[in-house]
Amino acid sequence: MAARMTTPPDPTPRSDSPSADGWSDLAALDAAISDCFACPRLVAWREEVARVKRASFAHETYWGRPVPGFGPEHPEILVVGLAPAAHGANRTGRIFTGDRSGDWLFASLHRVGLANQPTSVHADDGLELAGTRVLSAVRCAPPDNKPTTEERDTCAPWLDAELGLVLPSVRVVVALGGFGWQASLTALARVGAVIPVPRPKFGHGAEVVLALPQDQQVRLLGCYHPSPQNTFTWRLTEAMLDDVLGRAAAARLRP
Repeated sequence: MAARMTTPPDPTPRSDSPSADGWSDLAALDAAISDCFACPRLVAWREEVARVKRASFAHETYWGRPVPGFGPEHPEILVVGLAPAAHGANRTGRIFTGDRSGDWLFASLHRVGLANQPTSVHADDGLELAGTRVLSAVRCAPPDNKPTTEERDTCAPWLDAELGLVLPSVRVVVALGGFGWQASLTALARVGAVIPVPRPKFGHGAEVVLALPQDQQVRLLGCYHPSPQNTFTWRLTEAMLDDVLGRAAAARLRP
């Protein structure tokens, strides 16, 4: 798997209007996502964080841009989070890399056989995922980890576009947190999934099988987000995280 560059790309061409249509491959989509300037508040914040930096990372060149998904082009599993962390993926350029949430996520993916190593510290560290692609519903780091409804909706076409490209191979979607659950359900509905009524509710370990066009099905699994707030309070334990990701791994291998 090619290593992701750790310095920001040339700022042109830039995208001020995310679009779900017209994408033929993930490389082109990833490049467009990385040059998105559609949300002024998020642009200002991600660039301010990249300029000021955290003291412990003062020597590093921050990515400071939207963060594309990471993983193979034909995944059987998608892991959908909320947004990049200000001093995590906004610094490293790879989703969930370099922050405490990523420490938990990739360690668990390794324990269940979906990652070749348990750590994810920078974009050139050799991490590879087995049949699994990790992405976020919002592609820029938001202040206080809280994107606005308008920012969520503006960014949604990027999720739709990525989902449209990888969906033929996807069998399982793991939604991290209620935000990831709602974003996943809504995006799946836009690509033709039949959503039950009443709408399935998020919960750790929640599971629903959704019908897709061409007789395809996708299994949506809910998982508490591995945020410090959840892991420090033991709302989410390693065993709980391993259980959900292990179920995803088992479903990936199921005929």
